Amino acid sequence: MIRQALAAALVLAGVAGCAARHAATPAPEGLTATLDSPVDITLHWPDDAPGAAGRMVEFATQPGGPYTTLGFLPPHQTSYRHPELLPETPFYYRVRPYYGGTSGEVSVAVPADAPDLTASDPQWPNPRAVAHPGVTTAALRDDPPAAAPSGLAAKVMTADGIRFTWTDHATDEDGFLLEGKPEGAPEFTPVEVLDRDIGSCGLATLPRERSAAFRVRAFRYGALSTVAYQRTGRAPG
Repeated sequence: MIRQALAAALVLAGVAGCAARHAATPAPEGLTATLDSPVDITLHWPDDAPGAAGRMVEFATQPGGPYTTLGFLPPHQTSYRHPELLPETPFYYRVRPYYGGTSGEVSVAVPADAPDLTASDPQWPNPRAVAHPGVTTAALRDDPPAAAPSGLAAKVMTADGIRFTWTDHATDEDGFLLEGKPEGAPEFTPVEVLDRDIGSCGLATLPRERSAAFRVRAFRYGALSTVAYQRTGRAPG
């Protein structure tokens, strides 16, 4: 899940650095990693994936990985700052677009005195498949609207938890993104990353998500970029 993935990325965080600027390290196909300070790196890439729903950014500290997801970004974002890193450490980065259609939106308002319904479904937070016999299916690569999830429903399970269910129509998805837009937010952003063939999951809500709209996206990945490399410097101070 994306929150756990981002938390894992923060394990590599160190102290903030000063603002010494160094040359970018280019990779073929446009991905670059710039050392903005001894412990801050910014990535840049061209907006060259027409029709993409967004991009996934990931990093590793060894040439062959394993890679850790940093985030799923909006479609036209072309930079990402990775701050406060471990000093004197190699970092390898790559980005890839993702594609796919979304379900309809559901609006959820979690009351502060919401009853605890966990006894009725103790496994409600766990991502799981849900059978829908006879459902029509399609490939995201061929027909994104027909392959998009349908029937998204939300049920408040606790004062800080929501269960989502939907119907999966895709035959070639790499996974699903649960996307949220808190009240007053300008756009949807991913809040959970799920495996393929999933039709139910739970979300432990943040305070700003107690009144929000949600949707689910079946997605497939595009081609990986080449790898951009940068090494952090000595810890400042």
